[in-house]
Amino acid sequence: MTDVAQNDRVRVAWPAVIVYLVVALGLGWVVALPLWLSGDGLASPWAGLLLPAMMLTPTLAMLVAVFVMRAPRENRLRFLGMWPLRPVRRFIGILLIALFAPIVVVVAVTLIAGALGLVQLDLVDFSGFAEQVQATSPGAQLPPMALLVAVQLLLIPGGALINSVLTTGEELGWRGWLLPALRPLGTWPALLITGVAWGIWHAPIILLGYDFGRTDITGVLFMIGGCVAWGVLLGWMRLRSASVWPAVLAHGSLNAVGGLVLLLRAAGEQPDLAIVGPLGVISWAVLAVVVVVLVLTGQFRRQPRAGEKTVTAAAESGMIGL
Repeated sequence: MTDVAQNDRVRVAWPAVIVYLVVALGLGWVVALPLWLSGDGLASPWAGLLLPAMMLTPTLAMLVAVFVMRAPRENRLRFLGMWPLRPVRRFIGILLIALFAPIVVVVAVTLIAGALGLVQLDLVDFSGFAEQVQATSPGAQLPPMALLVAVQLLLIPGGALINSVLTTGEELGWRGWLLPALRPLGTWPALLITGVAWGIWHAPIILLGYDFGRTDITGVLFMIGGCVAWGVLLGWMRLRSASVWPAVLAHGSLNAVGGLVLLLRAAGEQPDLAIVGPLGVISWAVLAVVVVVLVLTGQFRRQPRAGEKTVTAAAESGMIGL
């Protein structure tokens, strides 16, 4: 199997895709199983270890697909988008987008939700955050809440870099292997199928109340919707840069800024994260606008292969667009 980003006529290696999905989804359940058996769910003392371990399962599935199913048979680092990282300007440009775009999107989602009255925000006294801090440190002398919130916001980019260590485990599987493996189907089918699979993979912890606090199928459906929406943006970064690392960083950035609505909520507010959270319905709408802009500007048509030094005559003269 050759580089599918270069040659769309290559057929999908369905046996490898099926094995990848079975291993990724199966291992996800295996790792999460102790949380179910303990009876404590996400409150289990093992959760802090098992949740990061679960993030490694897509990479384990990728290794099975690559080394057992032998898909692809050659140019594996290029196929996975791990190496080489060029053209350098394009790679760095999309890497910067990956760092800040999730932050901008989640800020927009939070402010839109507040403007629509879907959640009450307190952008002056930050009473919701004060309530949380006081609950964890009763009676402690604390600096002004505005200062603490500012520090939290300034730490988000650093948190994105730290989180990227863990999100690598997911992205080497989803955007590193599965997305290019499905590219012969076309860009949009590949993006959507990858997003759906990514969402279903979260089911073992979503059904325990993770993210949305919904322990039934509706939680899984909301997660699928969020993963499809974000998966299109992360997938664009992967295809446009011919590298998996922007998707890794964007995923880390999303995880770092994901609690913003809880940071800015008013005291007593219990926001419905299925609606106003970073993976909720409002985020789907905001991301849809972003994707439409990318489509209208032709960004989804520009999908160079990894290591390509030039894209067009303009690129040869140093005018490489993002």
